[in-house]
Amino acid sequence: MVPKILVIDDDDLVCKSLEKVIKRFGYEVEVCMEADKTFKKVEETNPDIVLLDIYLKQTSGLDVLKELQMKYPYIPVIMITAFADVNIAVKAMKLGAFDFLLKPIEIEYLQLILEKVVKHLNLKYEVDKLTTLVEGEKITREMFGKSKNIIRVVNEVEHLAQSEDTTILLEGESGTGKEVFARYIHQQSPRADKVFIPINCGTIPKDLAESELFGHEKGAFTGASSKTKLGKFEIANNGTILLDEIGELSLDLQVKLLRVLQERKFYRLGGEKEIALNVRVIAATNKDLEEEVRKGNFREDLYYRLNVAKITLPPLRERREDIPILAYSFLNFFSSKFGKSITSISEDAMDLMLKQRWNGNVRELRNSIERAMLMAEGKELKSKHLYFLNQEEEIKDSDSYILNIPSKGIKVDVVLRDLILKTLEITNGNQVKAAKVLGLSRSKLRYRMEQLDIEVTKKIG
Repeated sequence: MVPKILVIDDDDLVCKSLEKVIKRFGYEVEVCMEADKTFKKVEETNPDIVLLDIYLKQTSGLDVLKELQMKYPYIPVIMITAFADVNIAVKAMKLGAFDFLLKPIEIEYLQLILEKVVKHLNLKYEVDKLTTLVEGEKITREMFGKSKNIIRVVNEVEHLAQSEDTTILLEGESGTGKEVFARYIHQQSPRADKVFIPINCGTIPKDLAESELFGHEKGAFTGASSKTKLGKFEIANNGTILLDEIGELSLDLQVKLLRVLQERKFYRLGGEKEIALNVRVIAATNKDLEEEVRKGNFREDLYYRLNVAKITLPPLRERREDIPILAYSFLNFFSSKFGKSITSISEDAMDLMLKQRWNGNVRELRNSIERAMLMAEGKELKSKHLYFLNQEEEIKDSDSYILNIPSKGIKVDVVLRDLILKTLEITNGNQVKAAKVLGLSRSKLRYRMEQLDIEVTKKIG
């Protein structure tokens, strides 16, 4: 579907210029030159994006923005303003505007900002399809992301899930989503209408591990309850059991688990009746089990029994393009959970998240979004809400720079002017690229150029 853009401006020349240029970009365009007909026009055209001038003859663009935000909060609004009104544009951003354009409008920057909004809309569409990562809810393949690495894993998982009882070993760093993938395997399998039981082998006290897995009879050991206790395997019968952190099991318990996997039968602790078992086993670990076998910490026969089909989950740093989708998924979930109206993530905040190493992977990203959402207000999650992220661990993407200052000193404006001019020279006058090289927003670069009397080119309006 081609995005439709509504231009609201009472300047005939600006409207005609914008209409011509935007059509050249490949978008549909509608124009409204009378402020009092704005909402009728919105109803008639159902635009995807609105370009709104701050100064209208009949009313203030800020008042129109407020009403648009109330009636159509899902439509991104880009404000149009003269350079001298940057402070008003900032106020518009606080009222909910997506961004703003400075007059005279640069064709290149207009295209860039429209592409950014369309990308935001497409991302929002993808996120709206996601199922929140909540235990018990239906999981869809879209929630994992769109990167090649994760799509390959999802495809493999879906094929393996079709088998009713094939044992699967999930390997991956902590926080890569092993339990979520295990649930997805269960939901895609013939056992989907049966129970799914997860158990973290690393959190079970060693003296209670056998009872937790296989249950016990009354009086089986000191402290045993006065009635029979069912173990996780028995509860999961006919369904799926996830043995998370399988590498933490003691060698003694590994022997008993091996027998259960081989014979599909077990005894409760202290019991005399053998119980038949029909369960699918999924094991997960953040350890290299082959290395653990070599060290003597894990039984080789159990490893090969579990390793019928092994899937290695990629860490988040190897699928960074999935960060925006995951971040918006968590943002939507916590916005609803905490009763907030935050629906977007600022460009600076997203850049900060994209630069993080995320050693804790998806779990760390989820926890960071949760913490930031507790402190955030308004409609946008900003970089200041993520102040706790370790800045020292950001991925470095540029060389260091050394500035030699003359012994007699130098004015800051001289340095800034020289820096901007040299950057524009490197980018052949491309101000969008120059802003990116300097780590500035396009509007901030424009402000500096005007301030330092650096000529601006490629304008319309």
